Parts: sequence; C-alpha cells; structure tokens
Amino acid sequence: MTLYPIESGNFKLDGGAMFGVVPKSLWSRTNPADQNNMIDMAARCLLIEDGSRLTLIDTGMGNKQSDKFFGYYHQWGDHTLEGSLQRVGFHPNDVTDVFMTHLHFDHCGGSIQWNNARTGYEPAFKNATFWSNKDHWQWATQPNRREKASFLKENILPMEESGQLKFVETPSDSFSESTPLDFGILFADGHTDKQMLPHISYQGKTLVFMADLLPTAGHLPLPYVMGYDTRPLLTLPEKEAFLNTAADKGYYLFLEHDAHNQVITVKHTEKGVRLDRVFTFEELFN
Repeated sequence: MTLYPIESGNFKLDGGAMFGVVPKSLWSRTNPADQNNMIDMAARCLLIEDGSRLTLIDTGMGNKQSDKFFGYYHQWGDHTLEGSLQRVGFHPNDVTDVFMTHLHFDHCGGSIQWNNARTGYEPAFKNATFWSNKDHWQWATQPNRREKASFLKENILPMEESGQLKFVETPSDSFSESTPLDFGILFADGHTDKQMLPHISYQGKTLVFMADLLPTAGHLPLPYVMGYDTRPLLTLPEKEAFLNTAADKGYYLFLEHDAHNQVITVKHTEKGVRLDRVFTFEELFN
C-alpha cells in the first residue's frame, strides 16, 4: 500500500463561521484572518494505492461552478485535483473508488464534471465506484434548509444516474471495522448526518482522515466548533471521545482543511487534548 496526499485547491472561509461562538481574539492566534476576516483553507484529499485498487478520499470543490460561486471562496494557489493526481503518476481514469466523507460541495464537487458539450454532467472518474452511505445520501438529497446551499444537486445526483454509486453499511455503533474498502470508518453526526472518517493502517501507524470533525489544528479545544455544524452539541462529545482515543492510541490525524498543517498528533494536557507534533506527509512516511 502507498498513500499520497492530493491537494485539490486552496480557498478562504469566514473565520467567524469556522469557529462558531469562539471570539476572534482566541481563534486568530492559530488561524490568522485577512482584512476581510477570511482564513486560509485547504481541500486536501488522500489517494490510496493498494494492489490494483486506487481509492481517492474526497475530491474538493471541482471546477464546474460559476465564477460568481467561486468568488465567494477566494481561491488561491495553483493546486488542482487532476494536476495533483498527475504529479504522483495517475490519471482520473485510473481511480477505481471515490470515497466521500460527506456530500458538502467542498468535499465532493470534484467527483462530477461538465460533459464535453457542457450540456450536462458526467463522472470525473469514469471507471470508479462512488461510495457514500444510505443515511447520508438521504440527508443530502432531501436537505434541510440550513444545509441546502452545501448540498448541490449537480454534485450529487449524477453519481446515482451514472450507475456508479454504492453505499457502505451503516453500523449499529459509531465505528465499522468491516468495509468494502479495507479501512475502518468512524461515523459522526454533529457536522452532518453520518459523516464518515476513514481509519487507515499504514506503515505501522493509524492515519485518520479528519474531514470536518477536526477541520484544522486550531479546532482542537472542544468548544472550537464550526458554525456550519448542524448539531454542535453533538459534535462536542463526538470530538471529545475521538480526541481522547487519538491521544491514547497515538493516531496520526490527516487534516483535510488545514492549509498549513498536513498531519498532526495530539496529547493529553491539563487543559484537555492539545497539539503534540506537526508533520508534513513526506517526513512522516518517506
């Protein structure tokens, strides 16, 4: 097995929205804002090469939305999903599986693209199976008013229409060790219903793809919960339980949205679980 971080593009979001009720004077210590109160964000995906299987976890925003849409997110840098795949020697047609932690546009938008005539949409990964779960799929295709702007039908419905969509089973408890993709999945409901966090065993370490349970290293203190979370009072115990386990077991946390920290470890302190060490992917695994 070989893992590759795939940078699909950087953007900015409002710092207040990213930290909810926490004052700017606190969150700006770790996530400084620009003059418009925007903070740096990444859309960092993960590619797993395992024998004949090539699995991509999340796909970023994609490039099919309008200039007006992207104008809200202040994209920066030169990373693209296809360019990052090419840099590690792969083409989108090589991908066999696309695993989506959840179906918000910044996590699955790159899964679907315009067709050549720009008259409709098609899978960006023509030979891949797209993986979600039934509960989250229903949540995304029948969205509540608060999340409706994050669940874009052009990102979601073409997966089903293509015949390439499959679902992983939702376990009775929060963690499933047996999945079709050979990694464990932690299910979390605070950010959105049945978000999935892959737990990958690699080179003697457990690497956890954090998605939106822990967007950045600056979100480690328990009350630092995004304003985007639909059930923030559920995020709190989910996050606390996970971080305690991560500190106990020495997990390596792969941060999807932290533009400046790729992988971190955490430790117990008198103030709770806090940052231990920061790694680039290369120094940790190469």
